[in-house]
Amino acid sequence: MDAPFLSSEQAAEADRLFQVLRPAVEDELRRQTRLLASKPDDKLLGKTEFEVRDLVHTIGAQAIETALNERKKGSAERTLTKASGK
Repeated sequence: MDAPFLSSEQAAEADRLFQVLRPAVEDELRRQTRLLASKPDDKLLGKTEFEVRDLVHTIGAQAIETALNERKKGSAERTLTKASGK
């Protein structure tokens, strides 16, 4: 999948999301690498493969949840700024 073209506002949002997600994603990647390192070659497919997929789905769910929360927070901040007249 090619990366979509982003406006400057969208690029700024992507950068903010990246910074917020990075620590959580690093923890999940660490779990994946530890799982993979613990398995011999003949055990990488099958059960381990599905465990890794589950961890990848966790990262995706965290990304979506974070994006929604950040947008809600940004919307609330914009509303407060407008209300205060700044």
